[in-house]
Amino acid sequence: MRRVFRLAWVSLVTALREKETLFWFVVFPLLLLSLLALVFGQLGQEGKMNFTVALVNADRETGGFAFVVEEVFASLSVPPQPGQEPLFTLRQPPLGEDQERFVAREQETVRLGGLAALIVIPPGFSDAAMAAMTGSGSPAALQVYFNDTNAASSMVVDVVERVLARLNRELLTLGGLYQPDAAMAVRTEWVGEAGAPVAYVDFLLPGIVLMAFFVGGLFSVSGAILFSRDLKILRRYWVTPLRVPQYLAGFALGYLAMCVLQFTLLVLVGRVGFGATVTFAQPLAVLYLVLAAITFLAFGFLIASLAKTAQSGMAIANLVNMPIMFLSGLFFPVADLPLFLRVILYLNPLSYLAEGLRFSLGTGQVTLPLPLTFLVPLGWTGLSAAVAARRLRWDVAR
Repeated sequence: MRRVFRLAWVSLVTALREKETLFWFVVFPLLLLSLLALVFGQLGQEGKMNFTVALVNADRETGGFAFVVEEVFASLSVPPQPGQEPLFTLRQPPLGEDQERFVAREQETVRLGGLAALIVIPPGFSDAAMAAMTGSGSPAALQVYFNDTNAASSMVVDVVERVLARLNRELLTLGGLYQPDAAMAVRTEWVGEAGAPVAYVDFLLPGIVLMAFFVGGLFSVSGAILFSRDLKILRRYWVTPLRVPQYLAGFALGYLAMCVLQFTLLVLVGRVGFGATVTFAQPLAVLYLVLAAITFLAFGFLIASLAKTAQSGMAIANLVNMPIMFLSGLFFPVADLPLFLRVILYLNPLSYLAEGLRFSLGTGQVTLPLPLTFLVPLGWTGLSAAVAARRLRWDVAR
């Protein structure tokens, strides 16, 4: 056993000494976690979502409802609580500036993505609103300029519509024209497990952990075996008392040690840096993590058995990496994928591991049958091990 542990230690230290390995298997998962958490972690949270919006009131001469609308948007540019972000950062034309010039400039800013939306209260807005309330005219309308290729811009349009719907109801109530008893009622019912909304970082962290395990197994395991074989390092092992089963055991322990290191660093950064609250210290979650590590270890042996050289092994690993990783739901939900892509999803062991792990942690619900979250990865592990045992060559005659 001492030989096995010694080989595991050598395998781990060798991997950490190589700059490329250290970056892709340790640093890159941490960077990806940080990037996605910073970009998407606060999306949709009250007091943390902020949009820069320009507002022009071209109906100042008549006052009335135009000022009411302007004040509503101005109130949304004030933080709801100390230390929180306001919903809008409002930009308005400076006193004395030509409004048409301001509108033209801000339209171009919206087109270039520097502004979420431009809201224009047109001339005659107040008169039109009053006429509509008395039944003698058409409803008044705001002009909203937005960029449909900008996600934030599209979200602002939805927010503006909701704000105006609420404002319209309150104005009608004040005018005695709105009858709450006659309004359509909406009854809501939670479908699924009730509870507090899951923070994006709690959804993301298990996926990044699985990604780190997967990339390590796919590239590190296959690459280490193939390069050692091509450089005839394995021949030196076989002239020692070390045997192939001992080499495999030591190599596997080295990979599992790398998984433990990746897991520890990712959880530490997730908790300390981004406030993740998910707890992995649960029997079912630990079982999924161990199953994931074993499955991806077998994947690494499978790639090594299919490739004749280290270069071809890396090519096969890159070919397999992208579809499996991005069609697995690690970083975002994939329920709305087209049918032909869902075929890959249903064959992908990473999809089942991600769903099972998130279910065990309470950060997601299983849309696939729960037994399959164990059986499919086990099936891939058995298939990979069988092919590797039959095809993997431990030495190459030169």
